[in-house]
Amino acid sequence: MSIDRSLKLKDALVRHRNVLTRAERIDVLKDEERWNEGDPVTGLPKVAHRKSAAGKKAKAEAAAEVAAAAGAAAPGAPAETPAAAPAAGVKAPAGGAKAPAGGGKAPAKGAAKA
Repeated sequence: MSIDRSLKLKDALVRHRNVLTRAERIDVLKDEERWNEGDPVTGLPKVAHRKSAAGKKAKAEAAAEVAAAAGAAAPGAPAETPAAAPAAGVKAPAGGAKAPAGGGKAPAKGAAKA
């Protein structure tokens, strides 16, 4: 008899399992360098298999680093020193006029040439 679709779990194949198959145990032993080719496949030693949630923290930390880098370049960041302003290559317009919309940046890669 089969299980109804509504009772099946979506992530049934990717969830954490406490019991490993023999092949998975051998792979773990190889990673730990406790397995040699030619060893018997019966009577394998126990291997620790713990659920780890480190992947979620890594993503959060990466997002925090990106946000911190973006925050340093944001308009609300501390003002630049006067010596660094000419290095930008954009002069302030005379008479208080607004700067061009492009901001003195190079054209986009895909822009058509006139």
